[in-house]
Amino acid sequence: MIRKLGKYELLRKLGEGSTSTVYLGRDPFAQRDVAIKVATPEALGNPQRGRLYSKLFLNEASLIGKLKHPHIVQIHDAVVAEKLCYIVMEYVPGGTLEEYAQPGKLLSPERIVEIVFKCSRALDFAFRQGITHRDIKPANILLTGYSDIKISDFGTAINKRQNEQTQVTGIGSPGYMSPEQIQELELDQRTDIYSLGIVLFQLLTGRLPFIAETPYQMLYQIIHSPQPKPSEVRPELPPVLDEIVARAMARQRDERYPNWDSFSRDLAQAVRSRQLQTTPIDFADTEKFDTLRALPFFADFSEVELWEVLRFAQWQRVAAGTVLMRDGEPGTSFCFLAEGELEVSKSGKRLNLLKRGACFGEMAATRRQHRLRSASVTALTSADIVCIPATALEHASASCRMHFYQSFVEVLSDRLLLANRQLIGQ
Repeated sequence: MIRKLGKYELLRKLGEGSTSTVYLGRDPFAQRDVAIKVATPEALGNPQRGRLYSKLFLNEASLIGKLKHPHIVQIHDAVVAEKLCYIVMEYVPGGTLEEYAQPGKLLSPERIVEIVFKCSRALDFAFRQGITHRDIKPANILLTGYSDIKISDFGTAINKRQNEQTQVTGIGSPGYMSPEQIQELELDQRTDIYSLGIVLFQLLTGRLPFIAETPYQMLYQIIHSPQPKPSEVRPELPPVLDEIVARAMARQRDERYPNWDSFSRDLAQAVRSRQLQTTPIDFADTEKFDTLRALPFFADFSEVELWEVLRFAQWQRVAAGTVLMRDGEPGTSFCFLAEGELEVSKSGKRLNLLKRGACFGEMAATRRQHRLRSASVTALTSADIVCIPATALEHASASCRMHFYQSFVEVLSDRLLLANRQLIGQ
């Protein structure tokens, strides 16, 4: 094995395919591990397909720095030449979803929906940048932990913001191709929605919805055969999953989910309904993201910033009568009321009632000195609370902190306006 490629040290082989080999590498300047996908000399030298393989690498290399999302593999560097092509990517330890798309290895339904929800948000982000993936399948989705994922391999992607000459056509994985992709019609986000629907079916059942002996028979079935339901293969699955898969995999584009938001919304609702759970989970990531996105405080936060907040926020469900903050005690965090009703009081006198979406405790938590609570906060009903440690906010990204402070100003402005109205009314 070669030991160096450009500035990168090659440590070991991670995987090998018919056209490329992936190595674990080390970037000595950035001091980080990277994954390096190298085109094989045989592939580049192939007289019929060599130019196509170079084009795939060029297509992926064009995305360097453009898809910065927590659920998309980052591309750091690339070299695309006649006799040498390689892509340097974020190294993601762990395997792909292929391992969990077969009988005997299936994940729980709630975990699968969490994974597919995150895929849908990442692909929505890509689509908003003008990019349609076109090759969504378990092999291109890396699992990083319980339900975190990263989508990889954008070599066959369509980039609407690129010159059409750089696009790659006539390629894909037959079992996951949408009918319009097979028929070489114009594609949009609905082709990826279809493919992700196939992935959802496969993760739920351990098999593809259409099974054939040849790629041509597979393509024929996708266009002409009735679509099976996941529950026909795995009877214990709830009807809501049959409904979501059916709409994502609808043969006619106009009957499919029209966009990623509608697909994501149904996945989130399935989690909230508690129909999927085999083990109790107070707050799934799907529910956390959906909750943050619905709170007015986070209206101007980007999706990437919402995922950042989700990672450092602390979530709790409290019973009625729980004292969340006490007057005069040090304050090291601020909170949001996601569900329920709270009372703000001082010396036993009620000052305010807080409803869903309210922010509280930020005045003490964001002060540099004398971080003491100026009132007590008590749950009047059972309540879902999202707390942000002040230290976490200090280490957040600059754009995330900026949006927090902008929203704090709006909260303070609203409170001053309310106080003035109360004074006038007295």
